[in-house]
Amino acid sequence: MRLGPRPVALGLLLLCATAAGAGDPDELHYPQGEHRADYDREALLGGQEEVDEYVKLTPEEQHKRLKSIIKKIDLDSDGFLTESELSSWIQMSFKHYAMQEAKQQFVEYDKNSDGSVSWDEYNIQMYDRVIDFDENTALDDAEEESFRQLHLKDKKRFEKANQDSSPGLNLEEFIAFEHPEEVDYMTEFVIQEALEEHDKNGDGFVSLEEFLGDYRRDPTANEDPEWILVEKDRFVNDYDKNSDGKLDPQELLAWVVPNNQGIAQEEALHLIDEMDLNSDRKLSEAEILENQDLFLTSEATDYGRQLHDEYFYHDEL
Repeated sequence: MRLGPRPVALGLLLLCATAAGAGDPDELHYPQGEHRADYDREALLGGQEEVDEYVKLTPEEQHKRLKSIIKKIDLDSDGFLTESELSSWIQMSFKHYAMQEAKQQFVEYDKNSDGSVSWDEYNIQMYDRVIDFDENTALDDAEEESFRQLHLKDKKRFEKANQDSSPGLNLEEFIAFEHPEEVDYMTEFVIQEALEEHDKNGDGFVSLEEFLGDYRRDPTANEDPEWILVEKDRFVNDYDKNSDGKLDPQELLAWVVPNNQGIAQEEALHLIDEMDLNSDRKLSEAEILENQDLFLTSEATDYGRQLHDEYFYHDEL
Protein backbone atom coordinates (compact mmCIF):
# COMPACT_ATOMS: atom_id res chain seq x y z
CA MET A 1 0.00 0.00 0.00
CA ARG A 2 1.29 3.44 -0.90
CA LEU A 3 0.44 6.38 1.30
CA GLY A 4 0.40 10.00 0.29
CA PRO A 5 -1.99 12.48 -1.25
CA ARG A 6 -3.37 12.24 -4.73
CA PRO A 7 -0.91 14.09 -7.01
CA VAL A 8 -1.97 17.66 -7.64
CA ALA A 9 -2.48 17.29 -11.40
CA LEU A 10 -4.87 14.98 -13.24
CA GLY A 11 -5.72 12.71 -10.33
CA LEU A 12 -8.24 10.75 -12.35
CA LEU A 13 -5.64 9.80 -14.92
CA LEU A 14 -3.31 8.58 -12.21
CA LEU A 15 -6.14 6.64 -10.62
CA CYS A 16 -6.62 4.80 -13.90
CA ALA A 17 -2.90 4.02 -14.03
CA THR A 18 -3.04 2.60 -10.51
CA ALA A 19 -6.06 0.49 -11.36
CA ALA A 20 -4.18 -0.91 -14.34
CA GLY A 21 -1.51 -2.28 -12.02
CA ALA A 22 1.32 0.20 -12.53
CA GLY A 23 4.44 -0.91 -10.67
CA ASP A 24 6.37 1.07 -8.09
CA PRO A 25 8.87 3.19 -10.07
CA ASP A 26 11.47 2.94 -7.31
CA GLU A 27 11.31 -0.86 -7.38
CA LEU A 28 11.66 -0.91 -11.17
CA HIS A 29 14.41 1.72 -11.15
CA TYR A 30 16.47 0.14 -8.35
CA PRO A 31 15.62 -3.60 -8.18
CA GLN A 32 17.34 -5.10 -5.14
CA GLY A 33 19.08 -1.74 -4.77
CA GLU A 34 20.86 -1.98 -8.14
CA HIS A 35 20.60 0.99 -10.52
CA ARG A 36 19.08 0.10 -13.91
CA ALA A 37 20.37 2.44 -16.61
CA ASP A 38 18.15 0.83 -19.26
CA TYR A 39 15.10 1.70 -17.18
CA ASP A 40 16.32 5.31 -16.99
CA ARG A 41 16.57 5.60 -20.75
CA GLU A 42 13.24 4.00 -21.55
CA ALA A 43 11.35 5.76 -18.78
CA LEU A 44 12.17 9.28 -19.91
CA LEU A 45 12.92 8.78 -23.59
CA GLY A 46 9.41 7.38 -23.74
CA GLY A 47 9.85 3.95 -25.29
CA GLN A 48 11.93 1.78 -27.55
CA GLU A 49 11.48 4.04 -30.60
CA GLU A 50 13.02 7.00 -28.81
CA VAL A 51 15.79 4.83 -27.38
CA ASP A 52 16.62 3.63 -30.88
CA GLU A 53 16.77 7.26 -32.05
CA TYR A 54 19.19 8.03 -29.22
CA VAL A 55 21.45 5.20 -30.36
CA LYS A 56 21.38 6.48 -33.96
CA LEU A 57 23.52 9.50 -33.09
CA THR A 58 27.12 8.98 -34.12
CA PRO A 59 29.67 8.93 -31.28
CA GLU A 60 31.10 12.19 -32.64
CA GLU A 61 27.70 13.91 -32.58
CA GLN A 62 26.92 12.55 -29.10
CA HIS A 63 30.28 13.88 -27.92
CA LYS A 64 29.70 17.30 -29.47
CA ARG A 65 26.23 17.77 -28.05
CA LEU A 66 27.24 16.48 -24.63
CA LYS A 67 30.10 18.99 -24.43
CA SER A 68 27.65 21.77 -25.29
CA ILE A 69 25.31 20.65 -22.49
CA ILE A 70 28.20 20.49 -20.01
CA LYS A 71 29.12 24.05 -20.92
CA LYS A 72 25.58 25.25 -20.22
CA ILE A 73 25.37 23.47 -16.87
CA ASP A 74 28.60 25.23 -15.81
CA LEU A 75 26.96 28.52 -14.81
CA ASP A 76 30.12 30.22 -13.56
CA SER A 77 32.22 28.92 -16.49
CA ASP A 78 35.00 27.69 -14.21
CA GLY A 79 35.30 24.36 -15.99
CA PHE A 80 33.64 22.30 -13.24
CA LEU A 81 30.11 21.18 -12.45
CA THR A 82 29.16 21.47 -8.80
CA GLU A 83 26.30 19.81 -6.96
CA SER A 84 24.39 23.10 -7.05
CA GLU A 85 24.87 23.57 -10.80
CA LEU A 86 23.84 20.01 -11.57
CA SER A 87 20.80 20.24 -9.31
CA SER A 88 19.68 23.55 -10.85
CA TRP A 89 20.05 22.16 -14.36
CA ILE A 90 18.05 19.02 -13.55
CA GLN A 91 15.25 21.10 -11.98
CA MET A 92 15.17 23.33 -15.05
CA SER A 93 14.94 20.23 -17.23
CA PHE A 94 12.01 18.88 -15.19
CA LYS A 95 10.10 22.14 -15.59
CA HIS A 96 10.91 22.49 -19.29
CA TYR A 97 9.54 19.08 -20.19
CA ALA A 98 6.50 19.49 -17.96
CA MET A 99 5.68 22.74 -19.76
CA GLN A 100 6.31 21.18 -23.17
CA GLU A 101 4.02 18.28 -22.35
CA ALA A 102 1.28 20.65 -21.18
CA LYS A 103 1.56 22.65 -24.42
CA GLN A 104 1.21 19.48 -26.49
CA GLN A 105 -1.78 18.37 -24.43
CA PHE A 106 -3.40 21.79 -24.87
CA VAL A 107 -3.47 21.30 -28.66
CA GLU A 108 -4.98 17.82 -28.25
CA TYR A 109 -7.65 19.00 -25.80
CA ASP A 110 -8.61 22.11 -27.82
CA LYS A 111 -10.93 20.20 -30.14
CA ASN A 112 -12.24 23.21 -32.07
CA SER A 113 -8.82 24.94 -32.23
CA ASP A 114 -10.15 28.21 -30.82
CA GLY A 115 -7.22 28.70 -28.45
CA SER A 116 -9.21 27.66 -25.40
CA VAL A 117 -9.94 24.35 -23.66
CA SER A 118 -13.48 24.14 -22.31
CA TRP A 119 -14.58 21.80 -19.53
CA ASP A 120 -16.53 19.77 -22.09
CA GLU A 121 -13.43 19.45 -24.30
CA TYR A 122 -11.41 18.29 -21.30
CA ASN A 123 -14.01 15.60 -20.57
CA ILE A 124 -14.17 14.45 -24.18
CA GLN A 125 -10.40 14.10 -24.36
CA MET A 126 -10.18 12.29 -21.03
CA TYR A 127 -13.30 10.10 -21.14
CA ASP A 128 -14.68 10.33 -24.72
CA ARG A 129 -17.83 11.93 -23.35
CA VAL A 130 -19.01 14.82 -21.19
CA ILE A 131 -19.41 13.77 -17.56
CA ASP A 132 -21.69 15.80 -15.32
CA PHE A 133 -22.11 14.70 -11.70
CA ASP A 134 -24.48 16.34 -9.23
CA GLU A 135 -22.23 18.07 -6.71
CA ASN A 136 -24.71 17.46 -3.88
CA THR A 137 -25.76 13.85 -4.52
CA ALA A 138 -23.56 10.96 -3.41
CA LEU A 139 -23.69 7.72 -5.38
CA ASP A 140 -24.51 4.37 -3.78
CA ASP A 141 -21.73 2.46 -5.54
CA ALA A 142 -18.46 3.07 -3.66
CA GLU A 143 -16.30 2.96 -6.78
CA GLU A 144 -18.56 5.34 -8.69
CA GLU A 145 -18.69 7.69 -5.70
CA SER A 146 -14.89 7.74 -5.51
CA PHE A 147 -14.77 8.61 -9.20
CA ARG A 148 -17.39 11.34 -8.69
CA GLN A 149 -15.35 12.91 -5.89
CA LEU A 150 -12.16 12.94 -7.97
CA HIS A 151 -13.98 14.35 -10.99
CA LEU A 152 -15.49 17.15 -8.91
CA LYS A 153 -12.06 17.99 -7.50
CA ASP A 154 -10.66 18.28 -11.00
CA LYS A 155 -13.59 20.53 -11.93
CA LYS A 156 -12.82 22.79 -8.96
CA ARG A 157 -9.18 22.97 -10.04
CA PHE A 158 -10.28 23.76 -13.59
CA GLU A 159 -12.45 26.62 -12.33
CA LYS A 160 -9.68 27.94 -10.08
CA ALA A 161 -7.17 27.91 -12.95
CA ASN A 162 -9.56 30.03 -15.04
CA GLN A 163 -8.64 33.63 -14.19
CA ASP A 164 -10.59 35.54 -16.83
CA SER A 165 -14.26 35.75 -17.72
CA SER A 166 -14.10 33.29 -20.63
CA PRO A 167 -15.56 29.80 -20.02
CA GLY A 168 -12.45 27.89 -21.11
CA LEU A 169 -8.74 27.84 -20.27
CA ASN A 170 -6.14 29.58 -22.40
CA LEU A 171 -2.66 28.07 -22.59
CA GLU A 172 -1.35 29.76 -19.43
CA GLU A 173 -4.44 28.76 -17.48
CA PHE A 174 -4.28 25.21 -18.82
CA ILE A 175 -0.69 24.95 -17.58
CA ALA A 176 -1.91 26.15 -14.17
CA PHE A 177 -4.57 23.42 -14.23
CA GLU A 178 -2.10 20.69 -15.27
CA HIS A 179 0.75 21.89 -13.03
CA PRO A 180 -0.68 23.99 -10.17
CA GLU A 181 2.55 23.42 -8.25
CA GLU A 182 4.32 25.64 -10.81
CA VAL A 183 1.91 28.59 -10.55
CA ASP A 184 1.80 30.95 -7.58
CA TYR A 185 -1.90 31.75 -7.76
CA MET A 186 -2.76 28.05 -7.44
CA THR A 187 -0.76 27.46 -4.23
CA GLU A 188 -3.57 28.28 -1.82
CA PHE A 189 -5.94 26.03 -3.77
CA VAL A 190 -3.48 23.13 -3.61
CA ILE A 191 -3.17 23.53 0.17
CA GLN A 192 -6.93 23.81 0.67
CA GLU A 193 -7.58 20.75 -1.49
CA ALA A 194 -5.09 18.74 0.58
CA LEU A 195 -6.68 19.91 3.85
CA GLU A 196 -10.14 18.93 2.62
CA GLU A 197 -8.85 15.45 1.84
CA HIS A 198 -6.70 14.78 4.91
CA ASP A 199 -7.70 17.16 7.73
CA LYS A 200 -10.51 15.04 9.13
CA ASN A 201 -11.07 17.03 12.35
CA GLY A 202 -11.01 20.42 10.59
CA ASP A 203 -8.34 22.03 12.76
CA GLY A 204 -6.29 23.28 9.79
CA PHE A 205 -3.47 20.76 10.30
CA VAL A 206 -2.72 17.16 9.34
CA SER A 207 -1.80 14.93 12.27
CA LEU A 208 0.22 11.73 12.01
CA GLU A 209 -2.99 9.71 12.24
CA GLU A 210 -4.54 11.75 9.43
CA PHE A 211 -1.31 11.41 7.43
CA LEU A 212 -1.53 7.61 7.71
CA GLY A 213 -5.15 7.67 6.54
CA ASP A 214 -7.27 4.58 7.13
CA TYR A 215 -4.47 2.47 8.55
CA ARG A 216 -5.27 0.60 11.75
CA ARG A 217 -2.78 -1.78 13.37
CA ASP A 218 -3.68 -5.43 13.41
CA PRO A 219 -4.58 -6.10 17.08
CA THR A 220 -2.75 -9.43 16.89
CA ALA A 221 0.51 -7.79 15.70
CA ASN A 222 3.22 -6.71 18.11
CA GLU A 223 4.39 -3.82 15.93
CA ASP A 224 3.51 -1.89 12.80
CA PRO A 225 4.50 -3.29 9.40
CA GLU A 226 7.65 -1.98 7.76
CA TRP A 227 5.86 0.31 5.31
CA ILE A 228 4.07 2.08 8.17
CA LEU A 229 7.38 2.61 9.97
CA VAL A 230 8.76 4.14 6.79
CA GLU A 231 5.79 6.50 6.46
CA LYS A 232 6.05 7.54 10.10
CA ASP A 233 9.73 8.30 9.57
CA ARG A 234 8.88 10.43 6.53
CA PHE A 235 6.30 12.35 8.55
CA VAL A 236 8.72 13.07 11.39
CA ASN A 237 11.95 13.67 9.50
CA ASP A 238 10.87 14.92 6.07
CA TYR A 239 7.70 16.94 6.57
CA ASP A 240 7.16 17.99 10.19
CA LYS A 241 9.93 20.59 10.14
CA ASN A 242 9.00 22.27 13.43
CA SER A 243 8.50 18.92 15.22
CA ASP A 244 5.10 19.83 16.64
CA GLY A 245 3.51 16.53 15.63
CA LYS A 246 1.35 17.93 12.83
CA LEU A 247 1.72 19.42 9.37
CA ASP A 248 0.85 23.09 8.97
CA PRO A 249 -0.18 24.42 5.53
CA GLN A 250 3.38 25.02 4.33
CA GLU A 251 4.59 21.65 5.59
CA LEU A 252 1.55 20.07 3.95
CA LEU A 253 2.50 21.75 0.66
CA ALA A 254 5.91 20.09 0.78
CA TRP A 255 4.12 16.72 1.06
CA VAL A 256 1.54 17.12 -1.69
CA VAL A 257 3.72 18.87 -4.29
CA PRO A 258 6.35 16.75 -6.06
CA ASN A 259 9.73 17.48 -4.51
CA ASN A 260 11.71 18.06 -7.70
CA GLN A 261 14.37 19.92 -5.76
CA GLY A 262 15.06 16.91 -3.57
CA ILE A 263 15.09 14.52 -6.52
CA ALA A 264 17.47 16.78 -8.43
CA GLN A 265 19.83 17.16 -5.49
CA GLU A 266 19.87 13.40 -4.92
CA GLU A 267 20.75 12.77 -8.56
CA ALA A 268 23.45 15.45 -8.51
CA LEU A 269 25.05 13.84 -5.48
CA HIS A 270 24.78 10.41 -7.12
CA LEU A 271 26.60 11.64 -10.22
CA ILE A 272 29.38 13.23 -8.20
CA ASP A 273 29.78 10.11 -6.07
CA GLU A 274 30.06 7.93 -9.17
CA MET A 275 32.08 10.16 -11.50
CA ASP A 276 34.35 12.31 -9.34
CA LEU A 277 37.72 10.67 -9.96
CA ASN A 278 39.91 13.04 -7.90
CA SER A 279 37.54 13.45 -4.92
CA ASP A 280 37.21 17.24 -5.21
CA ARG A 281 33.37 16.94 -5.10
CA LYS A 282 32.88 18.46 -8.54
CA LEU A 283 33.01 17.18 -12.09
CA SER A 284 35.35 18.29 -14.83
CA GLU A 285 34.55 17.84 -18.50
CA ALA A 286 37.22 15.15 -18.66
CA GLU A 287 35.62 13.20 -15.79
CA ILE A 288 32.22 13.39 -17.44
CA LEU A 289 33.52 12.28 -20.83
CA GLU A 290 35.38 9.44 -19.11
CA ASN A 291 31.99 8.28 -17.78
CA GLN A 292 29.88 9.41 -20.72
CA ASP A 293 27.45 6.47 -20.62
CA LEU A 294 26.62 7.10 -16.97
CA PHE A 295 26.00 10.78 -17.58
CA LEU A 296 23.79 10.01 -20.58
CA THR A 297 21.64 7.63 -18.52
CA SER A 298 21.00 10.15 -15.75
CA GLU A 299 18.58 12.95 -15.07
CA ALA A 300 21.33 15.45 -15.87
CA THR A 301 20.63 14.84 -19.57
CA ASP A 302 17.07 13.60 -19.04
CA TYR A 303 18.35 10.13 -19.84
CA GLY A 304 19.79 11.21 -23.16
CA ARG A 305 16.71 13.07 -24.38
CA GLN A 306 18.47 16.44 -24.18
CA LEU A 307 20.79 15.33 -26.98
CA HIS A 308 17.74 15.44 -29.27
CA ASP A 309 16.38 18.78 -28.05
CA GLU A 310 18.06 21.91 -29.39
CA TYR A 311 16.73 23.82 -26.39
CA PHE A 312 19.48 22.14 -24.38
CA TYR A 313 22.44 21.60 -26.67
CA HIS A 314 22.12 24.55 -29.07
CA ASP A 315 24.70 27.28 -28.55
CA GLU A 316 22.08 30.01 -28.22
CA LEU A 317 20.23 28.56 -25.20
